[in-house]
Amino acid sequence: MTDNRKRILDMLEAGKISAAEAMKLLEAMEKTGTEPRREVRKIKYLRVLIDNPGGDHGGGKADKVNVRVPVSLIRAGMKFTSLIPQDAADQVEGELKKKGISLNLKNLKDEDIEELIAALAELEVDIDGGEGKVRVFAE
Repeated sequence: MTDNRKRILDMLEAGKISAAEAMKLLEAMEKTGTEPRREVRKIKYLRVLIDNPGGDHGGGKADKVNVRVPVSLIRAGMKFTSLIPQDAADQVEGELKKKGISLNLKNLKDEDIEELIAALAELEVDIDGGEGKVRVFAE
């Protein structure tokens, strides 16, 4: 936490300013750039690694999977949504709505795609079960 942010929160706690005033001050700090931004790690690949040492199927080798998907492929795939015919997009949207997911494929913007990819930078899934291990992460 920065000193300025701490001072604002201390003033709020002491009752010197209201919550609304504290919000205005914090927003002003963000707009003027006095609040340091967290650097987002630039990712190039989404990785899936599976190692199952007990997965011998008679060939004498264990099951291993190593998949590296370029993020540029994800970007391109997301842009292909503009090529989906309207009736097909409506059908997909309807099925997603039935599952409680509100997603309009035609409204995806470049910023939305970049936000999704930035969120992938934080992704890390490790599953360790029995003899096998699965890892999904961004690099």
